[in-house]
Amino acid sequence: MKHIVTGIIAHVDAGKTTLSEALLYKAGTLSQLGRVDNGDAFLDPDDLEKKRGITIFSHEANLQYEQLNLTLLDTPGHADFGAQTEQVLSVLDYAILVISATDGVQGYTRTLWRLLARYGIPAFIFVNKMDAPGVDRDKLITQLQTELAPGCLAFDGDNIADSYEDIALQDDSVLDSYLTSETLSDDVIRQLISQRKVFPTYFGAALKLTGVDTLMAGLQRWTTERAANKGFGARIFKVSHDEKGERLTWVRVTGGELHPRDEVLPDQKINQLRQYNGTKYTVSQTITAGEVCAITGLTGTRPGQGLGDLADGQLPILQPVLTYKVNPQGNDLHACLTALQQLEDEDPQLHVTWSNQLQEIRVQLMGAMQLEVIQQLLEQQFQLDVSFDEGSILYKETITDSVEGVGHFEPLRHYAEVHLLLEPADRGCGVHFASNCSLEVLDKNWQHQIMTNLAAKQHLGVLTGAPITDMKITLIGGRGSIVHTVGGDFREATWRAVRQGLMMAKQKGEAQLLEPWYQFRLTVTQDQVGRAMNDIQRMDGEFETPDSTAGTVVTLTGSAPVAEMQGYAQAVSAYTHGQGELECVVDGYRPCHNAEEVIAAANYDPVSDLDNTPDSVFCAHGAGYPVKWNQLPVMAHYPYMKS
Repeated sequence: MKHIVTGIIAHVDAGKTTLSEALLYKAGTLSQLGRVDNGDAFLDPDDLEKKRGITIFSHEANLQYEQLNLTLLDTPGHADFGAQTEQVLSVLDYAILVISATDGVQGYTRTLWRLLARYGIPAFIFVNKMDAPGVDRDKLITQLQTELAPGCLAFDGDNIADSYEDIALQDDSVLDSYLTSETLSDDVIRQLISQRKVFPTYFGAALKLTGVDTLMAGLQRWTTERAANKGFGARIFKVSHDEKGERLTWVRVTGGELHPRDEVLPDQKINQLRQYNGTKYTVSQTITAGEVCAITGLTGTRPGQGLGDLADGQLPILQPVLTYKVNPQGNDLHACLTALQQLEDEDPQLHVTWSNQLQEIRVQLMGAMQLEVIQQLLEQQFQLDVSFDEGSILYKETITDSVEGVGHFEPLRHYAEVHLLLEPADRGCGVHFASNCSLEVLDKNWQHQIMTNLAAKQHLGVLTGAPITDMKITLIGGRGSIVHTVGGDFREATWRAVRQGLMMAKQKGEAQLLEPWYQFRLTVTQDQVGRAMNDIQRMDGEFETPDSTAGTVVTLTGSAPVAEMQGYAQAVSAYTHGQGELECVVDGYRPCHNAEEVIAAANYDPVSDLDNTPDSVFCAHGAGYPVKWNQLPVMAHYPYMKS
């Protein structure tokens, strides 16, 4: 029997959980259909999910259809919980992308599509709600091919051979073969699907079970089981706590086997291996490659982490763009911090921080919906009634040209010097570290210390103290002393080198402040479009030609700074008397539109930030003395390259 792990992903309200329910019902896993709006959906068991009628947490179910054993991972559809969806993507063989026939391709649909490409996941498409009046199948398939990929092809016809030519057109070598033989084997089609050149598309209405059998037959026919790795490996995609508070680490095994009492992390052994189906689970003695389970007994694990032979995954693209201060409302601050840290254990993207100086807790969030859910979780799970401030923007910093950074740390009986090349990198790629330093200059152990310390902290920029991003930092030289270099010296020199390089970039006008932008979709009536366009221009946004094909309703799509669009949904609701709709999806970071204003308001002095100092320490006459960052090119012991 073929075992496939698939995830159902979609824009909110597309019918993702309804399709999950229909698949489970058709396979015989469920004896009766639950409904999201009735609060009895099998894969929305949490009280918050029932109350809100949306999926907030990812859940697992299993079904069998003919020779297909399918592990189904349902995911949140709201953009505020996109980070959880991205975590699940890292363990999928295939994805089922659900699109509402009445809404078509939305902004968040395009975000999900980019994520599928990033993780290399083949996708099946299910266009739901085809029973709605006015739906045009041909227009929908054209939109999919235009906005997602030309390989989005209908696979729900009576005879797949009718589509052979369209399928063959997605690959030149396959087309050559098809023109000769005028046929395609199922294996070739399966290969094109797994290579993400063809995306089988199905149409139906999940609530009425229309098209569900055809989709299941397609999953059975057109999927290929992933080959297992030889050695043991597993990917963590979720951390949660059960109703008794026991910590669960959810993994997909990619090779080898898991057993109770296995030591998968230093000094940490597995207690139980649980295989969940909704809220119920069975305890297993062996989990083999391709299977998904929840492990009890592990601490400190995090989504994206690799176990065994599997390296850690790449950092998620979907990152919070807003930071909020917690108002404890009379509750004990320490109790609030402890509770939030447990929630952060499940969702590391919260980045809970405590400032001893300000006596305040801050969390990072994607938006208002997530903020409300966090409040309700604190009240429901920890009996803490707290509030949050209005929130502020999470800025980031980068550089626009390459620069050399130098850090020197030489108090008495200590010695280390580090030279780093800081270079701008592609938008959205984060910070990457590399080494281009001869072992004759710095031995292997010293280089290892430097690279470890580079990755050990979040480096802050020098304009506002915001985290740096979109940068490559390469070790290019340095010095150590066999006699005087001790543990921690290279840490001090490395961190100072990063900051010194950023200060050099600032001096040359090559430090840049970045801010998050939204992709938005604004729907208003004809008489309100003038107001909407003026608002967007006032917010320093940009938009495409208005789409007025839907009669009296006009749709504006474009992008604008998050800082300017905060609270605009309420304004839209007010001036459209509740008839307008604004959908926003974070679209990454761009140069800040009002950088001078933001930098001035931050009033950040990078030299006074002693935890992140750009200055160095040298030694003379038996004592250490400070040297300002701008003197390092002259004072450095290792040759300064003057990049």
